[in-house]
Amino acid sequence: MTDPSRLDRPNGDYVAYHKTEGNAPTVMFCGGFMSDMTGTKATTLEDFCRARGQGFVRFDYRGHGVSSGRFEDGTIGDWTNDAIAIIDDVTEGPLIIVGSSMGGWIMLLAALARKERVQGLVGVAAAPDFTSRMLSTELTEAQREELSRTGQTAISSDYDERPYIITQDLILDGNARCLLTGPIDLNCPIRLLHGMKDEAVPWQSAMAILELTKSDDVSATYIKNGDHRLSEPSDLARLCAAVAELSALGEDGA
Repeated sequence: MTDPSRLDRPNGDYVAYHKTEGNAPTVMFCGGFMSDMTGTKATTLEDFCRARGQGFVRFDYRGHGVSSGRFEDGTIGDWTNDAIAIIDDVTEGPLIIVGSSMGGWIMLLAALARKERVQGLVGVAAAPDFTSRMLSTELTEAQREELSRTGQTAISSDYDERPYIITQDLILDGNARCLLTGPIDLNCPIRLLHGMKDEAVPWQSAMAILELTKSDDVSATYIKNGDHRLSEPSDLARLCAAVAELSALGEDGA
């Protein structure tokens, strides 16, 4: 495995990334909360694109994986800016952005900022506005009090041995970037994959995205026994098929 490249960011920080050269549209993968670019979905898509001769980029937000910075210093806005910087400085031409969990929120925010570059979007258990849901329904009263008093609290996770550090800055910044409160001004094709046994992000989130985006070409696929990860071979096959479908739209001149 080659060492990742680095994209310089403000204040001496950097974003680590791997880029596979290939034909357009380039596929860009945005990972989830406290995840990194070595996950199964990211590497499966990389292998899929390489076999097709298609460009691909995976990266770590600051405070994630091998990028610089501390996780607890980051916000949705910071991580969205990292994704936009990758779009601007690492990729060229049309893009298909794939976003997993929190990466689905960042995918939508980045697409809104760079509409002219986006050929299609694929959300996997996409989790826009999760900070609002977390504050209102997922944190205990004691955790909310600690968050208000100290500026942060720790929550356990089914997906990591380490607790997640949730900061007041993360909540406030995220709540200022919520998308499910009105129309989402995106007109590109969008494919949404969501497990109906997802205990982290309600499957209704995909329906909300479908209903609020302005595009007429939006579909949601619900996997009856699918969990939040959607990393079973059949799930990965659906993901690759969605990327192939959106890639073909450009070839067809759509």
